[in-house]
Amino acid sequence: MGRVSSGFPEIGGASKMTLRNAITDVDQLEDLYGPATPRAITKEIGHLNHEYRTFIEAAPFMAVATVGPEGLDCSPRGEDGSVVKIVDEKTVLFADRKGNNRLDTLRNIVADSRIALLFLVPGIGETMRINGRASISLSPDLLEMFAVDGKLPKTVVEVKVDRAYFQCSKALARSGIWEMDKHVDPNGVPSAGQMLEAMAVDDFDGAKYDEELGRNNLDQLW
Repeated sequence: MGRVSSGFPEIGGASKMTLRNAITDVDQLEDLYGPATPRAITKEIGHLNHEYRTFIEAAPFMAVATVGPEGLDCSPRGEDGSVVKIVDEKTVLFADRKGNNRLDTLRNIVADSRIALLFLVPGIGETMRINGRASISLSPDLLEMFAVDGKLPKTVVEVKVDRAYFQCSKALARSGIWEMDKHVDPNGVPSAGQMLEAMAVDDFDGAKYDEELGRNNLDQLW
């Protein structure tokens, strides 16, 4: 097994550059960008109204951001259907299912309850954000709410909504993320096995790992 180089190209000597003209003052930042538009302010509310709830319930995927003593974490979450269950206008729940047991998100929540959720709906340009406070529950009733084929999640995370607002479609429009002709050939991107093999210090077989991962993934989703 050979090591791989970083493969990072130099862009106009950028790797040797130091940051110049850094902005270190909020007033300077606001002078540069100008004030937020009125609608950018009014779209932020402290609860989930009907429209925000409907959008979130259509989202099967979200990114979960947390903070803790060791820094920040941003992890993906996905479900077959809505990725969260909405209890009321101030409360959403999501399952923490079988994974790699790093527990980055959960460790952070135990240390610091602040959390942010970013929801994506396939084919839709807008995204939805929730900022709030999270706690971890082992309540049997909550676990049962997220049962799939008789399999329960390990825990359920309850999020109390502090702020909710949607983000406009510009970022996803620029990326073309939902456009089929923009989808990348998987053979041009390192697989999980290839990435692990490049960092392994033993005789790790990346191809075998990928084969087993593909075979077991559907059985181990829940």
